Amino acid sequence: MDDAVTRAPERTRAVIEALQALRGVAQVTAVTIVAEVGALSRFPNARQLMGSSGAVASEHSTGERGRRGGITKTGNAHLRRVVIEAAWAYRYRPAVGAALRKRQVPVNADVTAMAWKAQHRLHARYRALTARGKCKPQVVTAIGRELLGFIWAIGVHVESRPGRVNPIAA
Repeated sequence: MDDAVTRAPERTRAVIEALQALRGVAQVTAVTIVAEVGALSRFPNARQLMGSSGAVASEHSTGERGRRGGITKTGNAHLRRVVIEAAWAYRYRPAVGAALRKRQVPVNADVTAMAWKAQHRLHARYRALTARGKCKPQVVTAIGRELLGFIWAIGVHVESRPGRVNPIAA
């Protein structure tokens, strides 16, 4: 796996490194996300990425009445599974352990700040949803959907940095 990552284009390596700044996203998860999605900047916003993973609520509407159901699952199942697995890490209080600190060394301060914000927001959301009596798999699925938003933000930030190859022109 390490050899394949080192042979990847610079832009791809940068995104893989940056995604590893997130809690629960180690090298295998980051590589899987990049392999399944490609350039994150091809999505105009985070909701588009969430929709392509199938981790958004289905909707049954008629007239002015609308009801939301479970997730649609009409998207990339591999991406959805990997992100929801990573979302289980947000059950725990925000902290930067030794392994996460080591993965955050090569990334810039903006990405580290986004990852820290993600820890606080997603843990607070986990606590709020479990306090409302939601079952843990539903809660973690909701956290995974929001985690996709942070993944999109970090990916777009890294891809748009000066000196990087423009994914649209490439």
